Amino acid sequence: KEINLYVGMTSMQRKWYQRILEKDIAAVNGAVSKSESKTRLLNIVMQLRKCCNHPYLFDGAEPGPPYTTDEHIVDNAGELLKRLKAQGSRVLLFSQMSRVLDILEDYCIFREFEYCRIDGQTKQEDRITAIDDYNAPDSTKFVFLLTTRAGGLGINLTTADIVILYDSDWNPQVDLQAQDRAHRIGQTKQVYVFRFVTENAIEEKVLERAAQKLRLDQLVIQQGRLVQSQKAASKEELLTMIQHGAESIFNSSDSTVTEDDIDLILRKGEEKTAELNKKYQSLGLDDLQNFTSESAYQWQGEDWSNKRKDHGSRFNWIEPPKRERKVNYAVDSYYREALRVTAKPTQPKTPRAPKQITINEFQFYPPRLIELLKKEMYYQQKLAGYKVALAEPQGENTDDLELREQERQDEQDKIDNVTFNQIFEDWSKRDFNNFVNASAKYGRNQLEEIASEIEGKTFEEVKAYAQVFWKRYQELSNHEEIVAKITKGESKLEQTHGIQELLKTKVAQYRTPGHQLQVSNQAKGKTLFTEEEDRYLLIALAKHGYGTEDVYEKIRSEIENSDLFRFNWFIKSRTSGELARRCTTLINLIQKEHGEEEVSSPAQVQEEKKRKAVGDQFIISNGVNPPKRGRR
Repeated sequence: KEINLYVGMTSMQRKWYQRILEKDIAAVNGAVSKSESKTRLLNIVMQLRKCCNHPYLFDGAEPGPPYTTDEHIVDNAGELLKRLKAQGSRVLLFSQMSRVLDILEDYCIFREFEYCRIDGQTKQEDRITAIDDYNAPDSTKFVFLLTTRAGGLGINLTTADIVILYDSDWNPQVDLQAQDRAHRIGQTKQVYVFRFVTENAIEEKVLERAAQKLRLDQLVIQQGRLVQSQKAASKEELLTMIQHGAESIFNSSDSTVTEDDIDLILRKGEEKTAELNKKYQSLGLDDLQNFTSESAYQWQGEDWSNKRKDHGSRFNWIEPPKRERKVNYAVDSYYREALRVTAKPTQPKTPRAPKQITINEFQFYPPRLIELLKKEMYYQQKLAGYKVALAEPQGENTDDLELREQERQDEQDKIDNVTFNQIFEDWSKRDFNNFVNASAKYGRNQLEEIASEIEGKTFEEVKAYAQVFWKRYQELSNHEEIVAKITKGESKLEQTHGIQELLKTKVAQYRTPGHQLQVSNQAKGKTLFTEEEDRYLLIALAKHGYGTEDVYEKIRSEIENSDLFRFNWFIKSRTSGELARRCTTLINLIQKEHGEEEVSSPAQVQEEKKRKAVGDQFIISNGVNPPKRGRR
């Protein structure tokens, strides 16, 4: 048995309902363009439905902080659950919104009702546990809170005999599915369904539209006919829903919650439910297809379509209420001022500090600029008469005026003697990083190359910055890291230059290095490269320059085009990385001849040995024996 319970709105609900209508009064009256009207109306519909559910769904509606759980959350809850609890019934309470379940959960805690809850965020394991706890033979759970669309399949709650639909869904099948949680095999009691409907509000129209859809589905199934699928609500239908009851909302903000007995409310609900069902049961399939819940021109029992033509004015134009004087609800501040015993302190407001400039350490402003800016701020506060709450510290007095004047003059002399280029206000963090990276790449003295790496800076600007940088770099907070980076880059450059000179010296020792150049190879039996290939690599490396950009890619390109290696598949198939590793090995051998430190570390040597072993295995697996010395 299903009963619609029509309830009024509290004064807070009416106030928020009125605010929503006033916020977009043009859309409420239909005075918007066609392109945006329906979207705006749908937004208004959603906000009105939230207001009908509970005003605490809006930010700022609930009194607080502090937020308390007491009678203010159930001012219009009635006595239904108390009565059902007394008669031994168990309740399934459905709502469209999970935030409504949050409020109902607070209500259950306040009334000390034991409950379970399932919504869209509940995990599958928690769902099973909640259902088992509720269906247990000796369960003390009274209320089961569920969101209407989060029920899903497999939920059997036949131990409950009361279903409460806190709000209605646009699709009646969703509500029917929710009711079926209690209408299952094993149900031994009569199931009562109570649907809450806010009277003279948009919920009445939502319920009427759902009843129309349900009746249409019944006729289609009974007659076996196919009809066009039900479309979403049109602009006119949404407008009718929003305007329903709006006039009474604007005319009065008093509460419409009645103090009737619960039996009287149930009896009125049964009568209205019967009238609604009778209204749609008498309609046929053709009538329902051309039926709307109420014409947009029908309002308060009158047809305004003709009156619009007569008066030439827009029909059903809802006027907003008169403006009311706002009441000051800052009770805490009122009593704080009223009960103050001591005189109100006359401490002045903290004066606004003078405009501060952004100072980055790499821009090399004068070292005392930050201190001067702080003094300026303190002086500004002193002029404004600002006093701190605690004991004021002993500050400057007139006795040291001459000393401070002398210090100011000394500082002014320093500022007067500073040139413009010693302050680099237009240097960004990116310019600074480029300067450091370029110094590590080319060396600190190669200013032309450094300037080419810094976009937007001329050689003169970079030169001036470099002079100040190396004079004052210790003022930087991470100067040790920066200098270490540049020094490491310069060491690498120096090592590269030494290797290049060593290669040139080695090649210059021979009249025909292509035939005479010798390297004392200590691992001749393990190498894949022949002496001829090693000589070619060393001569090409000395020619292009060790450490230059893309040097090994250039060597590989020369090998591919060289007639000397026209039929040498091995050397022509080497990648630039493999050529680089072989050249590093040859350089280490040359350095051993001269007693110098090797280029690569022991870890790199071990990696080279592993690579050679893998290369030999690859060649053997492809049917090629590893070449020995003099394989050609």
